[in-house]
Amino acid sequence: MTSDREFVNELTGTADDAAALDRLRARLAEQADGDGLLDVAYRTMDSPIGDLLLAATPEGLVRVAFECENHDDVLVELSTAISPRILRSSRRVDDVARQIDEYFAGRRRLFEVPVDLQLSKGFRRAVLTHLLEIPFGARESYKVVARAAGNPGAVRAAGSACATNPIPLVVPCHRVVRSDGTYGQYRGGPEAKHMLLTMESSGEHLRTPGPA
Repeated sequence: MTSDREFVNELTGTADDAAALDRLRARLAEQADGDGLLDVAYRTMDSPIGDLLLAATPEGLVRVAFECENHDDVLVELSTAISPRILRSSRRVDDVARQIDEYFAGRRRLFEVPVDLQLSKGFRRAVLTHLLEIPFGARESYKVVARAAGNPGAVRAAGSACATNPIPLVVPCHRVVRSDGTYGQYRGGPEAKHMLLTMESSGEHLRTPGPA
């Protein structure tokens, strides 16, 4: 194993400062995780609906953030709501990223990752728990979701829970629509929701845009 001194010498002796910094961050994050000091690990990934931020606690995936949400703001929110011990580290979220890639490529219909719902409380948490039961390609109305979550009269609250879902895609709030079939609100925007529902209903996969 490389000693700390050897590692520092390796960094200072390289011409690729960005790569060296990435290696240093990865090593620090791995050490913090091993020492039980990393409460939130995160990474970003490309997707057909824009850059996504993935964040996980030791319990599971806690946040998926769309590009339109401003990832820097999301990280600040996570540091306040969960813990300031937050670092970029791929180890906890690489499997999530792989499964999301498979989903968009049409090779996955069910996500098999642990989720941490601590950012949602009470009825909102009950709604998200039910959303995990809605299968690929299916749609439910907010009214049906409210009833399944234990409060048939809380249709508007069910809609709010879906619109503020901290783990979209994996917790599939995009599969919830209004009773008249219109889409309703979505954290990633109406275009993203339309793309996801169209992909699931048609069976066609979405491609991640390559470099221009």
